[in-house]
Amino acid sequence: MASQTTRLRTATAVLCTALVGAAPVALAPAAHASPAAPAFAAAPPPASVRAPSPSPTPTPPTPDPFKGLSADEIAEKAVAATRSAHSLRMTGRVSSGGQPLDVDFRVSDKSECTGTIKLRHGAAELRRTGDLTYMKGDEAFWRASMTSQGMPPAQIDATIELLKGRWLKIAQGQPGTEDLGSVCDLKSLLADLGRNKEQRTGLVRGPDGEVRGTPVATLVKRKTTGAGAEQTTVSVSERGKPYILRTVRTGGADPGNVVLSEYDKPVRVVTPPPDQTVDLTKLDQGTPA
Repeated sequence: MASQTTRLRTATAVLCTALVGAAPVALAPAAHASPAAPAFAAAPPPASVRAPSPSPTPTPPTPDPFKGLSADEIAEKAVAATRSAHSLRMTGRVSSGGQPLDVDFRVSDKSECTGTIKLRHGAAELRRTGDLTYMKGDEAFWRASMTSQGMPPAQIDATIELLKGRWLKIAQGQPGTEDLGSVCDLKSLLADLGRNKEQRTGLVRGPDGEVRGTPVATLVKRKTTGAGAEQTTVSVSERGKPYILRTVRTGGADPGNVVLSEYDKPVRVVTPPPDQTVDLTKLDQGTPA
């Protein structure tokens, strides 16, 4: 389990230190069906006698909230705003050491989190509230995790059988679980975002766009690494606080594409019922908590 949570922590750090964002995603407005015509509607007049349709009123351009700022200065504002968030949702895929990791994760600065992670070998749900963390993995997840820790096959099989359909309950401070605390702490996750200022220099502003209907400024940085050419792009909200809304890294060793949303919304964590949990301290004894 420790190796899996370490991979999650590392992959999240990859996301944060990159200051990456999205190439703008223009979302077409949803089409609205026209109401049905009444049964006795009059036939339209011939085209020759119809009144000309009024010209559509042009939509005024949205004022640029970053007018006069360089791309690097916009990035500074984006980092400050994102680090000030009390909660957010992170969805998408990142990579760490060539290993893909799919995440759908809500986390707060009160050490609350709930979500799912999917690795090459298995998937798991993670919840944390107070000093307790709950993790529920599929067989592939647990088998890969326990194999990486050197557990003998017979013990792995017995443990997987015990955990089938149950949540592993982990109290704060238990040996081998140190990474879980930082995974569920928003401030810890975002600490890397502001640590390396060099990552936020040399950016170029691209064409503005939209991410899920929100207008964004697009910042791009290109560089060459040992793994080849790499491009990182960041989409910064032009509405309200300049939060980072989407991140994309292409090329290089650790590509990724992540959307950040639901800023400052409450994180609601459902605690699993006691009869569906197994206490980590009692795992070796084969008894549920």
